[in-house]
Amino acid sequence: MPTGFEKKVYLAVSKIPKGQTRSYKWVAAKIGRPKAYRAVGNALNKNPYIGIVPCHRVIRADGSIGGFAKGAARKRQMLKKEIASLRSQ
Repeated sequence: MPTGFEKKVYLAVSKIPKGQTRSYKWVAAKIGRPKAYRAVGNALNKNPYIGIVPCHRVIRADGSIGGFAKGAARKRQMLKKEIASLRSQ
């Protein structure tokens, strides 16, 4: 069962539009815990709502891909697919 903190993280991340990214730092600030960006990453690593909470849309503040439970290559692939689907609409 997710903690209150994790629920806030999942809610904030679920609002990131398709094809867009936000940083772990942005998510932390959005939930009122600006220094908790590492905790945000840990919460996303345990995301029990795959398919609902698009944790692949969260990247590092420097623009690099960051971690992903299924691997960085899969994260890149998912983001590219989203962007491509938006362009074809």
